[in-house]
Amino acid sequence: MPPAESPGPVIVTTGLSRSFGEVHAVDGVDLDVRSGEMFGLVGPDGAGKSTIIRMLCGILTPGSGTGTILGKDIVRQRDALKTDIGYLSQKFSLYGDLSVDENIEFFAELHRVPDHHDLRERLLEFTQLGPFRDRLAEKLSGGMKQKLALICTLIHHPRIIFLDEPTTGVDPVSRRELWGLLQKLNADGMTVILCTPYLDEAERCERVAFIHDGRLMQVDTPQNLKKLIPGLVVEIVCDDPRGALDVLRAQGSSSQAQVFGDRVKVIVDSEEGAGDIVGVLKGASIGITSRRFVRPSLEDVFIYLMRGLPKGAVAPPVRP
Repeated sequence: MPPAESPGPVIVTTGLSRSFGEVHAVDGVDLDVRSGEMFGLVGPDGAGKSTIIRMLCGILTPGSGTGTILGKDIVRQRDALKTDIGYLSQKFSLYGDLSVDENIEFFAELHRVPDHHDLRERLLEFTQLGPFRDRLAEKLSGGMKQKLALICTLIHHPRIIFLDEPTTGVDPVSRRELWGLLQKLNADGMTVILCTPYLDEAERCERVAFIHDGRLMQVDTPQNLKKLIPGLVVEIVCDDPRGALDVLRAQGSSSQAQVFGDRVKVIVDSEEGAGDIVGVLKGASIGITSRRFVRPSLEDVFIYLMRGLPKGAVAPPVRP
């Protein structure tokens, strides 16, 4: 695996933008990704995550703005960057009629890796795909396909890898195994940038960029992002969570409330405020099973930012 990079940003973008017709897919994104960092681009479908990665990888040309990777311009020096980066796309893009070994061989030749056999053996052992090396790619499970795609991404010794929603459609066990592999690569010094719609995966990243409507809402560590919640989060289990949300909406608290299954999470100023919320719900004949204060999650933060900001606005910086 690659040696650790020297400290400092290895990816820098300034005003990076891209439109498709009237749609502003990415709008003025300023990013810096540090050497050896696991960095997450997090947002819903259509937020612009994949477009950002594709511009950085040279697949799409920016409409405006600039970007560099390892000091090389992502447009003018895109060919020179091919040996430095690896890209695992959102959809399985290997050859189904080739075996595991044959796919690895093909990508090694594509990247002009002269002697890849030792690395191939190490990667097969690393991903536990050795016993399946003769199996056709189309016959692999979803998790195995992603492991094979990861091997093909790593076969040319990239210094940085980009992963576009690598666990989407993968079963829970394979998802956990794939994350274990990514964390080992990152621990060995590889810089990992991934898109994910899953907030639990974002918790594993050193820093997270929340993206919505093509713009950055906030960039920071998961711990610092949680400091954006301006109060306490109370979780109320009740017999009619949707009805509870309607009651809170009627009295002006819906912007700070969200339904999660059989419970409602509400941001309140104080413990007394939580008691007031419970009183309002009981007064509306909502049956309360339990009430407890919980630590804010990244999901709470993301929903708070999305609901609290006008379209196109950027959240204020986190104050330590």
